[in-house]
Amino acid sequence: MPNLKLGIVGLPNVGKSTLFNALTEAGADAANYPFCTVDPNVGVVEMPDPRLDFLFEHSKAKERIPATVTFVDIAGLVEGASQGEGLGNKFLANIREVHAIVHVVRCFDDPDIAHVLGEVDPVRDRDIINTELALADLQKLEKRLEKVEKTARSGDKDAQAEERLLDRLIEVLAEGEPARLVEPQNETEERWIRGYQLLTEKPELYVANVTEDEFLGDPGQSAYVQALRDAVDRDHEPAEVVELAARLEAELLALDDDERRQYLDELGLHEPGLYRLIRAGYRLLGLISFFTTGEKQSRAWTIERGTRAPRAAGEIHTDFERGFIRAETMAFEDLEELGDEKAVKAAGKTRLEGKEYVVQDGDIINYRFNV
Repeated sequence: MPNLKLGIVGLPNVGKSTLFNALTEAGADAANYPFCTVDPNVGVVEMPDPRLDFLFEHSKAKERIPATVTFVDIAGLVEGASQGEGLGNKFLANIREVHAIVHVVRCFDDPDIAHVLGEVDPVRDRDIINTELALADLQKLEKRLEKVEKTARSGDKDAQAEERLLDRLIEVLAEGEPARLVEPQNETEERWIRGYQLLTEKPELYVANVTEDEFLGDPGQSAYVQALRDAVDRDHEPAEVVELAARLEAELLALDDDERRQYLDELGLHEPGLYRLIRAGYRLLGLISFFTTGEKQSRAWTIERGTRAPRAAGEIHTDFERGFIRAETMAFEDLEELGDEKAVKAAGKTRLEGKEYVVQDGDIINYRFNV
């Protein structure tokens, strides 16, 4: 997975475009009226990683190439989006293209920013979007079932097996629950589910958008945020809730590096909160980074946790995977602690790994291959 793609969703006026602006400095229209983001705005953001900065300086490399995250600011939707209300059809088409969903939920009061449904209620807002996603999936699978049933009646065993899977999925979605709750029973079912491109099969994390005062004063104490966390826990959803003040983050990331560091120090913050969001996206999809470094370039590569060395090599070039011999590997922590490659090798912490080696987060790898 060379580039993680996250779709930012939420009801109108919850802070989606403000969050997107903060992430990408792309200047998306954040006007205070519903559906201002008519077409999805796309921005590519660096994965913040001080390890890559260290390697770039250490290797005196000519080029620094970070891993990246693509954010898609998708038009807000309203209740009834699965039936085409608001910009629902456009919303549903765009969200199918992302790896995971960042669901922004408004957790602040502001009389100057109208809520599309009147009162602020993060639990209701979450339920509306998740229900619309489930209904959209339900409609899609019901159409698929109509086709499969005809073939199944003819005695086709594959169609009969798919019919049983569709029945299980439809039963869950009809209750407003996500498709991810249905566990595939074999590889064939897993392949079918992937092919359906279901919205509620995608991993999801929540951004609780609070005011600057709440975020800086006593984070975690907002009644709105707590209600959202309780709802997520109640539904046993394996999702993080990241608390952010989108307006503050937009101010921070609009500054140059020196000004940002000074402002962070004044606020008593270690880093922009949005860096936590990007890392949460990585955790959500089980992604890690390994590094290659030298005089030419220092580069971070994104892979899924559990990836073996030859497959990781394929992220660099298919020839590396095809002609894989060995992976000369050291841990970033060892290089940082011991100071240079010679010291790491002298300490016996440089390893030659074979085809079964599972690459670890922070590995620095020099591949040996022959094609």
